[in-house]
Amino acid sequence: MAVAFLADLADLVLPAPCAGCGAERLPLRYGMCAGCATLLEALRPFRTAPSPPPPGLPPCVAVGTYQGPLRGALLAYKERGRHRLARPLGMLLAAAVAELAPRDRPVTLLTVPSTAAAMRARGGDHMARLAGQAVRRLRGAGWEAGVVRPLRALPRPDSASLSAAERRAAAESSLRIRSALIGFRRRATRFGGTLVVVDDIVTTGATLAAVTRRLKEADMQVTGAAVLAATRLRRASRGKFSG
Repeated sequence: MAVAFLADLADLVLPAPCAGCGAERLPLRYGMCAGCATLLEALRPFRTAPSPPPPGLPPCVAVGTYQGPLRGALLAYKERGRHRLARPLGMLLAAAVAELAPRDRPVTLLTVPSTAAAMRARGGDHMARLAGQAVRRLRGAGWEAGVVRPLRALPRPDSASLSAAERRAAAESSLRIRSALIGFRRRATRFGGTLVVVDDIVTTGATLAAVTRRLKEADMQVTGAAVLAATRLRRASRGKFSG
């Protein structure tokens, strides 16, 4: 496949450490060595929730915990400009979405928005790229899938010094609905489609809960949230989630 060939060629011409483990002088594919790629392929989605969950948090499925090669790949993708990782990470995200979305119903991915400053620093909308790759994977597996960006994000204070209630308030107040998309999505929900919020990492769940509440104001009923990684400070039950 031409795209795969070009990616492999870029790894040869522009050698870089493995995004997962940092090892150097190893053959890479989309920025990952064979060992890290194998570990990522072995991940299986699981249901996760913070303890306690914030009000309004939808059912959430993660691909893995925020550690090891998954953490390394996410950091390299978001913070170090390793954008070729969007393809393998997007494929993993599709697996989490599939746990929430029946194959016989249309599924729409709703991305958690980044601020304008974050998009400038990261060379674009990192979640839009991941969601686009996830949609391609889902369509190839038989889903009728699409992606939309119904929200925009305003700057908000650093959450490190905020209480849980303050983090929830800050997250919700920073979100604005793109009014041009509301009518379209209302029609989609009436036809019984599955709406899944997608993000890269869930920590306290405040952002996912705030996004879900904002979308509910626009009559968009979220089925669940799919993320790549969950922090280790949470309860998780392994196994397939249905519903």
